[in-house]
Amino acid sequence: MAGCAGNNEPESSDSLKAFGAVSKVFRERAGLTQEELAPMVRYSPQMVASIEQGRRFPPSDFIDRAEEALDAFGTLSAAARHLARRPGLAAWFRQWATLEEQAVSLCTYECRVIPGLLQPQAYARAVTLSVPPLKDEEQVERQVAARLARQELLRRKPPIAFSFIVEQALIERGTGGVEVTRELVDHLLNCAEMWNVELQIMPLRQPQHAGFDGPMQLLETPDHQWLGYSEGQRGGMLISDAKEVSIMLQRYAKMRSQALTPDDSVSLLKRMRGAL
Repeated sequence: MAGCAGNNEPESSDSLKAFGAVSKVFRERAGLTQEELAPMVRYSPQMVASIEQGRRFPPSDFIDRAEEALDAFGTLSAAARHLARRPGLAAWFRQWATLEEQAVSLCTYECRVIPGLLQPQAYARAVTLSVPPLKDEEQVERQVAARLARQELLRRKPPIAFSFIVEQALIERGTGGVEVTRELVDHLLNCAEMWNVELQIMPLRQPQHAGFDGPMQLLETPDHQWLGYSEGQRGGMLISDAKEVSIMLQRYAKMRSQALTPDDSVSLLKRMRGAL
């Protein structure tokens, strides 16, 4: 079992800002506004702006389309190779985030907060603002951007098989207020429709619960090795010991049988949405 704990402050990225500045120069050279470039790269003007400001990691298809649209003769592709791939993520989480990118399967149980891979922007911002210490606007934007960038995993090719078990209480809490919660439920319903995502809600009343020891994540590597991850207040732990991972797998399997089925989970979410 290997652990990595320590500094939990997100890492800023000068390379992201540099890439954004270069992108902006080529856009202006082409005589285009952000609004005009957006349909050419098939992303929103807000996404274009976030990338130019160094707040979002540019997806690979954005880079390819921007290269063509801006006639950048390979400059953007070359600059992208030097990007720091973990801006905005806590130092102790980056090792797990790197493993996620190559995963075959990912399983997540959460009892504290909606998993980052399922958070819409407003909810991610509300969570970031809620947890001390106080952060300035740049820190908030960086952390939210990093969380949203990870969600590209949901559409990765080859695809990842995702399983999420989320406590009903996390939605009932109303983090960020009613409007944020409405957006959250709508987003969860949209994610539940994805063919590679299985979402189960653990109901408020469940006398037998295998997850009393807290949240967990499990990951299957390309060579079909399973790894675990556990996170606390100020650090995270990567778990590779086969016996410990086996225990986590047993607990997760038990929770899948205790949570609502995916269909029943969708029905519950729709009822909760109607009550908001």
